[in-house]
Amino acid sequence: MSATQVTLLESVKSFLARAHGLYIDGRWQASDAAARLTVFNPADGKAISSSADASPGDVDRAVSSAWRAFSARVWADMLPAIRERILLRFADLVEQNAEELAQLETLEQGKSINISRAFELGCTLNWMRYTAGLTTKISGRTLGLSIPLPEGARYQAWTRKEPVGVVAGIVPWNFPLLIGIWKVMPALAAGCSIVVKPSETTPLTLLRVAELATEAGVPDGVFNVVTGRGAVCGAALVNHPQVAKVSFTGSTATGKAIARSAADRLTRVTLELGGKNPAIVLKDADPAQVVEGLMTGSFLNQGQVCAASSRIYIEAPLFESLTSAFEQAVKGLKVGAGMDSAMHINPLVSAMQQKKVSAFLEEARAQNAELLSGDAGPNNGGYYIAPTLVVNPDPALRLVREEVFGPVVNLVRVADAEEALRLANDTEYGLTASVWTQNVGKALDYSARLEAGTVWVNTHTLIDPNLPFGGMKQSGTGRDFGPDWLDAYCEEKSVCVRY
Repeated sequence: MSATQVTLLESVKSFLARAHGLYIDGRWQASDAAARLTVFNPADGKAISSSADASPGDVDRAVSSAWRAFSARVWADMLPAIRERILLRFADLVEQNAEELAQLETLEQGKSINISRAFELGCTLNWMRYTAGLTTKISGRTLGLSIPLPEGARYQAWTRKEPVGVVAGIVPWNFPLLIGIWKVMPALAAGCSIVVKPSETTPLTLLRVAELATEAGVPDGVFNVVTGRGAVCGAALVNHPQVAKVSFTGSTATGKAIARSAADRLTRVTLELGGKNPAIVLKDADPAQVVEGLMTGSFLNQGQVCAASSRIYIEAPLFESLTSAFEQAVKGLKVGAGMDSAMHINPLVSAMQQKKVSAFLEEARAQNAELLSGDAGPNNGGYYIAPTLVVNPDPALRLVREEVFGPVVNLVRVADAEEALRLANDTEYGLTASVWTQNVGKALDYSARLEAGTVWVNTHTLIDPNLPFGGMKQSGTGRDFGPDWLDAYCEEKSVCVRY
């Protein structure tokens, strides 16, 4: 074993060996269904664990548990400072078990152990503590009224925020722990109960985290985890009549289906969906900063990031030199297993995702697109795709307009910034974008004109708990993060008193 290969903790080996059930009402429970879902290691395609394939009956048990816990008001009516203290203890326990969780994340998802440590744990802890602090910041407003009747009557009014009820959190496979926490923490901070369904591909870290929540003092039934296929387990969860809010992160197609279902019951929905995110590089940009920033923005987690910069529009004077610099950077990336800390690019999450990304590239090759690729990675059954630049692709290619969700980036020459802006906005998506320039005026102008929920200047992809995040157009509805995050998990009630 190389010096950069991470040694598995005994606690990780023990957790992988468990026959994982469902986490309902503060304890492990067996599924009604006998079927199991295999968890594979993307680095070599081998089975490493399994999880329950929950039935609709299992989901009903989990939601009923959450509903009982919410109705009992043990958590919702707890003093905010005590709820905050429990959530901070929860964060401390996650931190104490950080290496175990990071290893589990890398083993089931494929990403670099460096990313698991820095993002899945380091960033998760920042979000956990930020959101715990919001528990004591829930507030309403006093309102002056002008009701004229009856004559001589006076009125006082105010608003109050109340938890919405049971939340369904649907978590994708690209950042299972981090995005899972983005659903769990605001729900708990607001006083709600939650049932979380991780992706069937990556269920392990959220199952482990549920145990830690109970250990921290989160009451039984307030935080439940069900595992299973989206078509069965996920559908039963989002359609359950006792679910008051759905928070979903995933594909636009699935998000639309959830929105249609929720509309029938007027269930609250937050949807963070796909993106085909542009970066506009103006001719005055700092080339070194562009390459450094957009290599991260494009290839972080093998491009399996909803906010990734997948379309880079470069003004003509910089195009040749930047293309050469990007090619050199891509060909210098080491491709291998995520548990080897020396590797830069790791396998995709699954054989299915590998096949999907390969199909985009095969179509591009068939149309004689110019592809500049790096190392293809080991030939050992793992789900590897070589990091690839597509130079000036034909606009008819699918990879120009559809979300690839892999280590594939388009480099496009444009005559000027206005052409770049037109092409950047010519998409059904509107999640993120970036502008690269040293001119403050141009930065302000183009950041205002780009049709995206988040626009960065001279950086891309990096986010913060205090920075609201969400999409425009078909990239979703609602916003996560920021000081108003809990509003989406609360009902606003108006109280009017005549005296």
